[in-house]
Amino acid sequence: MQTISPQAFSEKYQAGGVELIDVRTPVEFQEVHIKGAQNIPLDSLDIQSVINARGSKSGNPIYVICRSGMRGGKACEKFLASGFDEVVNVEGGVMAWDAAQFPVVRGKKVMSLERQVRIAAGFLVFAGAVLGQFVHQAFFGISAFVGAGLMFAGITDSCAMGMVIAKMPWNQVASCKVTS
Repeated sequence: MQTISPQAFSEKYQAGGVELIDVRTPVEFQEVHIKGAQNIPLDSLDIQSVINARGSKSGNPIYVICRSGMRGGKACEKFLASGFDEVVNVEGGVMAWDAAQFPVVRGKKVMSLERQVRIAAGFLVFAGAVLGQFVHQAFFGISAFVGAGLMFAGITDSCAMGMVIAKMPWNQVASCKVTS
């Protein structure tokens, strides 16, 4: 998989004509994004539709960005698995881009998906422990289930709880396909 540093991408971006896909959730995108990026969340990324919509841009790479580079890497893997190899992941994602003080469009501040997952997992573990201690021992299974889920998420680098939380109403916004 090809990657590019934020600094090297900045040069290409300033020269113009780059195709940038941001694979974060619409809420994350609304909070902060690179001007001109197209928001296509990873869970709804249709590789064939993206390739078909390119038209005359064929021959130029598609640059992919996310929050920190992980989802961008997964998106690139999806492109590569479909036989499309003109794709480049922006290292470090929007966090690295913003930290390098390159221009971004800022919107409403939101709670990150990662933070929401930590809150939900912590609450479920705590609730399972309290209910197991004071109501019935079977409730300890909640804590065990969440712990196993977190372990699985770490091993596979995927998070079912995060995918569910991303679909919650407070994490939905009107579509943000292309920005100016």
